[in-house]
Amino acid sequence: MSGPDTPLAGLRVVELARVLAGPFAGQTLADLGADVIKIESPEGDGTRRWGPPWIEHRGETAAAYYHACNRGKRSVVADFGKAEDRAMVAALCAGADVVIENFKAGTLERFGLDYAAVAQANPRVVYCSITGFGQDGPRREEPGYDFVIQGMSGLMAITGEPGGAPMKMGVSISDLTCGLYSVIAIQAALMMRERTGKGQHIDMALLDCSVSLLANQAMSFFASGTSPPRMGNAHAQVVPYGVYRTADGEVILAPANDKLFKALMRALGRDDMAHDPRLADNAGRIANREWMESEIVREVRKWPNEDLLAACREAGVPAGPINDCVATFADPQVKARGMAIAPGGIPGLRSPFCFSDAELALDRPSPRHGEHRADRGWRDQSA
Repeated sequence: MSGPDTPLAGLRVVELARVLAGPFAGQTLADLGADVIKIESPEGDGTRRWGPPWIEHRGETAAAYYHACNRGKRSVVADFGKAEDRAMVAALCAGADVVIENFKAGTLERFGLDYAAVAQANPRVVYCSITGFGQDGPRREEPGYDFVIQGMSGLMAITGEPGGAPMKMGVSISDLTCGLYSVIAIQAALMMRERTGKGQHIDMALLDCSVSLLANQAMSFFASGTSPPRMGNAHAQVVPYGVYRTADGEVILAPANDKLFKALMRALGRDDMAHDPRLADNAGRIANREWMESEIVREVRKWPNEDLLAACREAGVPAGPINDCVATFADPQVKARGMAIAPGGIPGLRSPFCFSDAELALDRPSPRHGEHRADRGWRDQSA
């Protein structure tokens, strides 16, 4: 349950969303203390069936995927084909601070649950619509899927090995980023409401959010007129910077400035390269990338992983292992930060916020389908 020391204690959120982007935004707000009511169809969020793996909890079996983005919420079932259920959802929205929805543009107008209808009853509502392409533009009516958006946004074109096939990320980065950007926008709109007394409609698009992630790669394109190539684990503007094979594994080395480059060369026993005038700055290292990298590759292959990482730590050179999930959650730093949680016995990841004078609401697991059907109103916040 949300306590008074959570940042968003007392904030009321209705989530008319399923799959990932919208539910991830809702879960983040719930972790921050908001009271989030998830409205589900009689069939439930589709991710409940996206297994294996499966998680058994209090008599219900649901996919692990569902539990990744629905912690801390209440679940209420509503059939939009029934007038009484639509009225119940409208009443919840009338008392909400925030509504999150991810239906295709225009869909909720048919049910009287679009922004115009909700805002008429609740002018202070912050209403966040999440779609693939936004509320306007030639693609506004098309559905948006993470994989497709990764390709359309340019992210896949710059991900993968040189000369190889374009690659998607190992997680649904377009959905997750849109969820996080939505939380930022919602909180900004809530702050603006404090000044104006009015809510507003937020229009979030997976494509917009993914294009925004091009960041420095987009600036490279704007400056040069040329699309950045796929470079695998290499960096277009910094070298050495990448994954290197050791005597018994692989490590990441990231000496991103002149000082760190020299420190790495000394750690590798190559003082000659540390003082080579051709490698004195980043421009020189890029110009001499091929032979310099071949020398570094040869030196690194002599080192066992742990010995090289220890030498880099001693020298102050950014370096690290490439962990799988087993190694990640066994890492002492990850353990110390308490990233893995298990509310109600269901494992999960906490939102990565640490406040000096606030706590997170991490004590309630994802709800069973329709678990709160008898609790269709807002809690007495003073209770």
